[in-house]
Amino acid sequence: MSPETHSQLANFIWSICNLLRGPYKRNEYRKVILPLTVLRRFDCLLAPTKNAVLAEHAKIKAKPESVVRSLLQRITGRPFYNLSKLDMEKLLDDPNQLAPNLNAYINGFSPNVRAIMERFAFDRQVARMAEKNLLYEVIKAFCDPKLDLSEEQVDSMQMGYVFEELIRIGAEQSNEEAGEHFTPREVIKLMVNLLLSPEKDLRKSHVVKTIYDPACGTGGMLSVAEKYIRDLNSEASPHLFGQDWNDEAWAVCKSDMLIKGEDADNIILGDTFTQDGFDRDASGKKFTFDYMLANPPFGVEWKQQKRFIEQERDSLGFEGRFGAGLPRINDGSLLFLQHMLSKMRAPADGGSRIGIVFNGSPLFTGDAGSGESNIRQWIIENDWLEAVVALPDQLFYNTGISTYIWVLSNRKEPRRKGKVQLIDARRFFVKMPKSLGNKRHKIGDPADKPGEPDQIGEITRIFGEFRDGETRRFTEEDPVTKKPVQKERVVSRIFDNHDFGFYKITVERPLRLNLQATPERIQRLEEVKSFKNLAASRKKNEKARLEEIEAGGRRQQQIRELLAAFASRHGETLYKDRKQFLIDLRELDRELGVRLKAAEIKAVLHALGERDETAEICRDKKGNPEPDPELRDIETVPLAESIEAYFNREVLPHVPDAWIDESKTKIGYEIPLNRHFYVYEPPRPLEEIEADIKQLTEEIVAMLNDVVLKDE
Repeated sequence: MSPETHSQLANFIWSICNLLRGPYKRNEYRKVILPLTVLRRFDCLLAPTKNAVLAEHAKIKAKPESVVRSLLQRITGRPFYNLSKLDMEKLLDDPNQLAPNLNAYINGFSPNVRAIMERFAFDRQVARMAEKNLLYEVIKAFCDPKLDLSEEQVDSMQMGYVFEELIRIGAEQSNEEAGEHFTPREVIKLMVNLLLSPEKDLRKSHVVKTIYDPACGTGGMLSVAEKYIRDLNSEASPHLFGQDWNDEAWAVCKSDMLIKGEDADNIILGDTFTQDGFDRDASGKKFTFDYMLANPPFGVEWKQQKRFIEQERDSLGFEGRFGAGLPRINDGSLLFLQHMLSKMRAPADGGSRIGIVFNGSPLFTGDAGSGESNIRQWIIENDWLEAVVALPDQLFYNTGISTYIWVLSNRKEPRRKGKVQLIDARRFFVKMPKSLGNKRHKIGDPADKPGEPDQIGEITRIFGEFRDGETRRFTEEDPVTKKPVQKERVVSRIFDNHDFGFYKITVERPLRLNLQATPERIQRLEEVKSFKNLAASRKKNEKARLEEIEAGGRRQQQIRELLAAFASRHGETLYKDRKQFLIDLRELDRELGVRLKAAEIKAVLHALGERDETAEICRDKKGNPEPDPELRDIETVPLAESIEAYFNREVLPHVPDAWIDESKTKIGYEIPLNRHFYVYEPPRPLEEIEADIKQLTEEIVAMLNDVVLKDE
């Protein structure tokens, strides 16, 4: 079945929604279409063994449930069965009892299928359709001979494509947020190629590999990874594991696993962060996996899980999943990556490889010392990051933002150790003849559509060749002529791990003040917050509050009188040494008995002081220069460079009195991929621009003259 046929079948199924118009809104159609598609698929798969199952059950129904289940699954050849005498076509024989009979038919399935239908909450839709007199026509439409979902007509992989197409259409019609997107198949295929193409042992006889997706959705990544391994080695045994929080997506994924004969119990329903379905196995051993893939939701906050995640971080540290740090609350993408890294196998046991799709935020969001930066530092310093691939924009159905594939491993090839490869694949796309939501581009794949360039293979080859400065030629639109031109672009860069690290240093300069007790400066005291707060009160008792305000007012007046006396004695003096000013102020302060407190002295200095580069440096009690917050500067120093050498070269020649506050120095990590592939495009010569302006001016004048002549 070709992709066109997948789409045709999905569109035929979705056309049944026409029957739902009126009682159902467009964003509710999938509540009917998805569960009925699953039900029809199971119905078709079980049809050949239906009579044999009923006959056998009549003989063994008194036996223990586990025995019954095992014997019936042996007859169906699948991990599910149905004990009802009805099937979907027979339901139509009694229209008056269709709703109760349909529910009875669903309840006749084995427990694993019933659990799926419960998560679809399909019983509510049955009642709703029956109430609106829609149920008969909808079931009849699903029994149409054109909708033969038997394995002879639609194999397991093809059914996966149909599921994805239905999910995509439903997501578009429900206007889901950009974070709730679904991964296009070509992106999944590229991820799987990047993850598995370097593997040498996949061709071994009867090799067993475990594959895990902590945000599995409908199971697309698991299915494509499984197909890759089986196409490479028919004797291989890939075991699939996944978890998702969304009932509907989980139900589709679990259905897919049942249909393909996989262990559907390995698909867990629940929040990956708070209910890790693969923490430890029955023997208490920590779960680890050979390969892990994920496309976690972009920009989704983790406020609901905050308490649990922080508790795990604080109590378990690096023994748990989140010891490296926590990202900002509005984007939990890096939490998924830490979760996956915690499930890597030890290199001695074969190690693990990870592929994950991110938006741009995890590359650079967060300054030195932030959670994001600390997570990047932990990953890169442990030498787990192999590559970051920048993908074309407008690849996803429900969001047009730029996306990136991160490839990580704890068993790098020798040539990759201590290195990170950045790949610019943003120009590897073909325009789609028709947009699908926000998806206007796709990565070329001739296996999907003959005639398309093999862009998935080309990106995979660039990754495998691991060359710094590798280039490709692309056809681009000239910004001036708007005509296509050929340009050579760098598509691969290789960096040392420490190239992504930097020191964030705080450069201080000394505070220099002149002080003078002029009327204008003394008046500023009235606007200083700490002085104003002297006559304020937070006490709830009204009497006590008024008493405190009155006492504060008296204190303010004392300080005013002190400064008036100081002005009378020293008003003409412009102090360029704060120490001498304080000596003179303290002398008068003791003489008048005001006894200024530290906060009050600070308020006076704030009011009477002005910055003056010719003044003496203000120093603390130990004689150290005090920093001026307004002159403070932040410098970024590459991790590979000496801070002292950088400071002596870049700072001291310009500000000789500066120093570094070493207590504030932090290490940060970021991956500025766009910067490394930026190509400067020089502007056109001024003569050309001037000529264009002149020509446009002449054309406008000519057009205006034509208008004037017509009016005359």
